[in-house]
Amino acid sequence: MSTAPSRSVSANGRSYRWMQRPLVVVCVDGCEPDYINQAIQAGVAPYLEKMCAKGASLLGECVIPSFTNPNNISIVTGVPPAAHGICGNYFYDREADEEVMMNDAKYLRADTLLAGFSNAGAKIVVITAKDKLRTLLGKGMKAVCFSAEKADQLTPETNGITGVLELVGKPLPKVYSADLSEFVFAAGVKIMARDRPDVMYLSTTDYVQHKHAPGTPAANVFYRMMSGYLAQLDEMGVTIALTADHGMNAKTDAAGAPQILFLQDWFDAQVGAGAARVILPVTDPYVAHHGSLGSFATAYLPAGADLAGLSAKLRKLRGVEVVLSRSEAAARFELPPDRIGDLVVVSERLYVIGTSPSRHDLSGLDAPLRSHGGLSEQLVPLLFNRPLSDVDPERRLRNFDVFDLALNHTA
Repeated sequence: MSTAPSRSVSANGRSYRWMQRPLVVVCVDGCEPDYINQAIQAGVAPYLEKMCAKGASLLGECVIPSFTNPNNISIVTGVPPAAHGICGNYFYDREADEEVMMNDAKYLRADTLLAGFSNAGAKIVVITAKDKLRTLLGKGMKAVCFSAEKADQLTPETNGITGVLELVGKPLPKVYSADLSEFVFAAGVKIMARDRPDVMYLSTTDYVQHKHAPGTPAANVFYRMMSGYLAQLDEMGVTIALTADHGMNAKTDAAGAPQILFLQDWFDAQVGAGAARVILPVTDPYVAHHGSLGSFATAYLPAGADLAGLSAKLRKLRGVEVVLSRSEAAARFELPPDRIGDLVVVSERLYVIGTSPSRHDLSGLDAPLRSHGGLSEQLVPLLFNRPLSDVDPERRLRNFDVFDLALNHTA
């Protein structure tokens, strides 16, 4: 990364103009665009309505798999997983022969533009809901970087800040709550008012979206809350850009029962028990609201397995939308081929993929299953509080274009 004479920062082949005013980029976890539309129609999100009317409202695509880690990292690097290496929350590390969380910065193959601005002298603040993203987002930068989840454990050396609970005036939120996301916004408002950083990145949790469909009372309460905090940020004269890491859909039949494809069991029947390894990249420590069930899976198969024959059989299964080989998936979804299996399987909108029933605890579900990961959760909002200019109408917009649009195309 480098700072150009014209006061810009280059990151991963893109150039970003220096901020004319503070920039706040918000990644709303699980924000299917209809959440915003329904909240506006209900009259509960006046600032979001103002953004659409006075600024810019566009739709873009997230990266596949439509999970949290790949998309947050794409947003802050400006490139797809093929370039930055983070292709899921969880993956199979072939070298270590271990299934691991991909939240260690050692797995990141590209620098973030946040680090680029930080190293060029900008004041950066990153606030996430869950701590799983903090080390990835904070790689290579000297800045404030912390999670709402562990806001009571901050140190100057690790997080660049202390005393956030006292500053915000709220207790430490529970992980499984809407309060976790509200704390992110509340902290963002307080820190912007006190320190006026050049760039602030706020990333929420999809706890509400996993439980409540667009337009439901609980969903509208969440977007009313968010609208209020964004209005406070706007009053400080900042540029606001909002997108999402992925959408969200019900994964049930008409009676509300989960529709699950148990692929490990299927492969065991086809190639022998334990011969194949099914990886679910949705897996993370926070499973109560989705039971580690998403709409994307990758399978590692034994040497000599009939990939073409297995693919043909998989495509005939009810609920399967796409089956691709490693090379096909890497090309179509812009994924690092060394971090996916021999086959990639994507389920249809109303289905999720599991391994075996015994490996999924659904006891924490207190509402019909809603999840993400597939093509049906790829559409996301791109909202700005200022008009955009010189945007090619034929350009394919991605959520990871949000910094480019906010810095290079806002009025």
